[in-house]
Amino acid sequence: MTSQPPVIIYRYNASPFSIKIDNVLLLKGIDAQRVNVQSYLPRPEITNLLGVGYRRIPIVAIGGDVYCDTSLIASALERRFPPAKGYGTIFPKRVDGGSADAVLVQNYAQFYADNIIFPLAPAFLPWEKFPDEFLKDRESFAGAPMNRNYLVALRPKNYSILVSHITEELLADGRDWLFNTVTPSLADVALHFPIAWAMQFPSAKDLINSDSFPRTFKWMQRLNNAFDDLRKTVKTPKISGEDAAKTIASSSREDEAVVGFDTTEANRLGLKRGDIVDIAPQDTGRKNFTTGPLICLNREEYVIETKGTSGDTFRIHLPRVGYSIRKAKGQSKL
Repeated sequence: MTSQPPVIIYRYNASPFSIKIDNVLLLKGIDAQRVNVQSYLPRPEITNLLGVGYRRIPIVAIGGDVYCDTSLIASALERRFPPAKGYGTIFPKRVDGGSADAVLVQNYAQFYADNIIFPLAPAFLPWEKFPDEFLKDRESFAGAPMNRNYLVALRPKNYSILVSHITEELLADGRDWLFNTVTPSLADVALHFPIAWAMQFPSAKDLINSDSFPRTFKWMQRLNNAFDDLRKTVKTPKISGEDAAKTIASSSREDEAVVGFDTTEANRLGLKRGDIVDIAPQDTGRKNFTTGPLICLNREEYVIETKGTSGDTFRIHLPRVGYSIRKAKGQSKL
């Protein structure tokens, strides 16, 4: 295995999507330094030191490139740390010898596990116990008022819907992993994390059990055991936000040509290279724009440059799917 560029993950322990990327890093066998941030704003380690307005967690730096959104992060980790260089993979071969259906696995993870299964899980949070400060932060994140009593009342309905999605039949042929791969894939990681996260709360602790869902119960046990074994081989030391920013700023960046600049797509969006743009998710966190000159653009991602409070510049990668972009200074959103 060749020496890897520094990898830094900005995360907090209770974040389910941080757990998702933690587990991707485990499957890949990638050592990563951790910057622990708080669960609600402000997060000066990101907003101030990196100049990034994006508020979702986690974000991951690979060398001098900073990646936002777990779908893009997972894709970047797989591409930049390939099996050919001795790393694990989130797109393993099938048991029958067939190649991985990488696009199908990615779509399952993003559009099914992340967008359909995960939104059911937050109802099980102990909303009754959270301070008002946390609730106000989540209202800003969601872009809508949040009523504790309503969220609590959702639990039985969401429990029922989650149960309806349990993939017991998919495992009926005796396969170990969802897509019948030789090792766990991104699909396993993506379905596991919202279920495991929900089950840590009392109102969902019996969601998956050996009596009602024996195959799924055993699948979760296998995956938990695999992650436990991999944790013994991967290093995840803590690092301060200040040291992380210095490491990222001083690290080499991937050649711009890897992403490139698609002028056809830019023209469709009414943009050109160097335009100062605002980029934000279209659903949660949509009021938290990251702003800077547009450096690269292809069908998968935008790349812009930001400046931290130290004066250092940073290369920020954001997905195109599910994100809005507009010219800065209040021009109409595209």
